Amino acid sequence: MRVLLAGFLTLWGAAATASECVGTNLFDAMTPAQRSEIDAAVADVPFHKGLLWRASRGDRSITLVGTYHFGDPRHDAMMARLEPLIAQAATVLVEAGPVEERKLSEALAADPALMADPTGPTLPERLSGRDWALLSAAMADRGTPAVVTSTLRPWYVAMMLGISPCMMRQMARDGAQGLDRRLVDRAVDLDVPVRALEPWDTVFSLFRGLTPQQEIGMIRAALPAAAYADDYAVTLTDAYFAGDIWAIWEFGRFDAYRNSGLSRGQVDAQMDLAKARLMDGRNRAWIAPLTQAATDAARQGRGIVAGFGALHLPGDGGVLRLLEKDGWSIERLDG
Repeated sequence: MRVLLAGFLTLWGAAATASECVGTNLFDAMTPAQRSEIDAAVADVPFHKGLLWRASRGDRSITLVGTYHFGDPRHDAMMARLEPLIAQAATVLVEAGPVEERKLSEALAADPALMADPTGPTLPERLSGRDWALLSAAMADRGTPAVVTSTLRPWYVAMMLGISPCMMRQMARDGAQGLDRRLVDRAVDLDVPVRALEPWDTVFSLFRGLTPQQEIGMIRAALPAAAYADDYAVTLTDAYFAGDIWAIWEFGRFDAYRNSGLSRGQVDAQMDLAKARLMDGRNRAWIAPLTQAATDAARQGRGIVAGFGALHLPGDGGVLRLLEKDGWSIERLDG
């Protein structure tokens, strides 16, 4: 679950530069048998590799790019490739545009209870003594003291654990831009309209209705790897720029099998919950606005560009497969 949460935290704002964080690529440290397990899990997943795609249906065209929400100088090559496509597009669609970011910031400033629970039991009351000690230390490394952490909502804490302390420091220092933000800024510069794929408050609805056990399970699943989050950052970033997208997801699963202390069934349940809440439902909801925007653009003899987190692309429930099922032809552009 932490694989998705790591990127999702930075969906709405500036991000750190992952390439400046020092860590070990954990794929390189795997035994051949461990890597074979991941390769086997990935092999039959539709569209499991690739960042840049075109979907076509009649005179309608969508250029889809899987983004990484953290800044990295390796984004330069993709931006150079996207520049002419953005310039020719009728619309650029992203998960959250400038309007949504502003509304979110205003809401958080007006209502701290969106991120913290001022009335319910605190996290030290809900966790074991050992888990609270690990959590409070990990959050302190990320600049959040225990007294603040104690009242934070579990889903937000789990997200924070997915970001390495190095990235948190760089985020505060220089706010390097992820690919999503760079897409938006270039579209604005070129006077291309930017539209959001979902409402500004989506992040708050994703975790609504979780049981107390599911909430604490999110933290427990994220805790063990928090201590080597710099290694995680390097591993996931390198895999992203190699276009090895679904391997990122399966890496998180098999790492949790080995290191989380949870049973395989518990890990799978957490992964299924994350996929359902953070990907599948949102993917389905995005098909209508993508289709409508492409239809409107075709009337002008143009296409659209859509950029969103790369993990939304692959799989039977991914955006590419959903479009394909709806009659679109899918072509990889970076293969």
